[in-house]
Amino acid sequence: MDSTPRGNRLHIAIFGRRNAGKSSLINALTNQDIAVVSHVPGTTTDPVYKAMEILPVGPVVIIDTAGIDDTGQLGELRVQRSLEVLNKADLVLLVMDAGAGLSEFEQDIVSRCQTKKLPVVAVLNKTDQYPVNQQQVDEIKEKLALEPVAVSALTGTGISELKIAIIKAAPPAWDDQTIVGDLLNPGDVAVLVVPIDLAAPKGRLILPQVQTIRDILDHDAMAYVVKERELKECIASLNKKPRIVITDSQAFLKADADTPPDVLLTSFSILFARYKGDLETLVAGAKAIEKLKPGDKVLIAEACTHHRMEDDIGTVKIPRWLRQIVGGDLDFHWCSGHRFPADLSEYKLVVHCGSCMINRREMLSRIMQVQQAGVPIVNYGVCIAYVQGILRRALSPFPVLQEMLDDLD
Repeated sequence: MDSTPRGNRLHIAIFGRRNAGKSSLINALTNQDIAVVSHVPGTTTDPVYKAMEILPVGPVVIIDTAGIDDTGQLGELRVQRSLEVLNKADLVLLVMDAGAGLSEFEQDIVSRCQTKKLPVVAVLNKTDQYPVNQQQVDEIKEKLALEPVAVSALTGTGISELKIAIIKAAPPAWDDQTIVGDLLNPGDVAVLVVPIDLAAPKGRLILPQVQTIRDILDHDAMAYVVKERELKECIASLNKKPRIVITDSQAFLKADADTPPDVLLTSFSILFARYKGDLETLVAGAKAIEKLKPGDKVLIAEACTHHRMEDDIGTVKIPRWLRQIVGGDLDFHWCSGHRFPADLSEYKLVVHCGSCMINRREMLSRIMQVQQAGVPIVNYGVCIAYVQGILRRALSPFPVLQEMLDDLD
């Protein structure tokens, strides 16, 4: 993430009146003391650009601006420079002091953003000092046409909800990421292990496989597609070793056995965990599997609805593998499509599908919702690799996550 070009980062501009707590909010969002915080109004002068990462949003550029109510000749110049930031921002956080009320300054910023078609998230800060009342919320809804997110940058209250709001409000292009292309150089070979999926219509591959092939071709690499029993022969027939083998998670053990140790190995589902969600969180959640006990509630969530096969991965195979790990029965619950439980507090683990049918912001929102409930979450590919004892091998394209996994042991 540190090497992500600034142009590929989501640019979030922080606007608000002096002493509304903009800098404190930046520190709360990043969980770092990055911005200078002072009770003296006008501490921030010219716009300050900070490249950083906000989990699970990803790589961003935070633009800290001067107070939009700055006064005097110098203050007017600062405001003008701040307003120029609107030409560079992808999203605006409009920070308001919960104890100060609404003013024409906030209305002006929202009007400018509407003209530029910039998404805005309204933030009511300092709620630890000034409890939010419904009249205040209704006024913001009426005059700004925004649903405010109540937070306290000091205590951290509401910061998770704010991250969800950022994900939902971000423009469509912000999450244009590669599936595997950043792991390949032009001319590299990627071998895709694709068991024939009986659940897929005849003559078609499933969506993640098609998208991965396209991503490989877009990055001027070559894709070989084989069934699991043909992998070893395919690798032996190549003039050079493939850069990576990408397998269906259900063929992990066979692919692991037939892939040379110096060739990267992972699965479509793990790649999509990174592409659509937060792979680091999902890998960390795998450690919760070994802590499960008989009778624990486990949610298996799928983002699509499909015809269930006799040996279905979500309803049959994963439950069977988890029971074997636990040594007893578990209380399984299932949800599919756009339905996702509001109350997750009773679950000990959430196992989510590869999320190929939902966009990244919805998947990240689900991850955040699960985290808020204090529940670990994994996805199918991570779960399968873990229960089969090859998760570290399946993370070979991501050495930082391998190290993280080792640290969790």
